[in-house]
This record gives sequence, C-alpha cells and structure tokens, in this order.
Amino acid sequence: MLRHEARPGRLIAGLVAMATAVLYAGDAAGAWHTAWFTALPLLCGGLLVAAVVGATVQSARRRRAHNASSENTGAPTSTSGSQAIR
Repeated sequence: MLRHEARPGRLIAGLVAMATAVLYAGDAAGAWHTAWFTALPLLCGGLLVAAVVGATVQSARRRRAHNASSENTGAPTSTSGSQAIR
C-alpha cells in the first residue's frame, strides 16, 4: 500500500533543480565550464515540463475519481436496518 500518492510533476522539478546544481557544482570544482546563463533556460524549461505533467496527472485523477463515483449511484444493498446493533 502506498503511503502517499505519486507526484511526477514534483519529481521532474526536483530532478531539473538537482541537474542545475550539479552543473554549477562541476563548474565550481573546475571539472568543466558552465555558462552563467545556463540555469535560466534549464530551470524554466524544466518547470514548464513539470507543470504540464502535473496538470495532466491531476486531470487524469479527477477524471478517474469522477468515473468511480458515478458507478455507485444505486441504492445500498440493505436499507431495512437489518445491520442494527443488537
């Protein structure tokens, strides 16, 4: 059983932020050179992708919840009160 629902949009946003941090950490360590303006398109693009994925997942969850609730519109199995505590 899952402890919480998956959030793929947040996962993508976190991975993009960590990739940006790794790029600049490598530049600070002298392993490679990263241009100063690299973070802006990388973060903006990653956040845009994360927003699209998050909206898509939320839409799918809402649609699934709506379909599941419309299936249970009938009367309960017993309405006579036979399950009363004695």
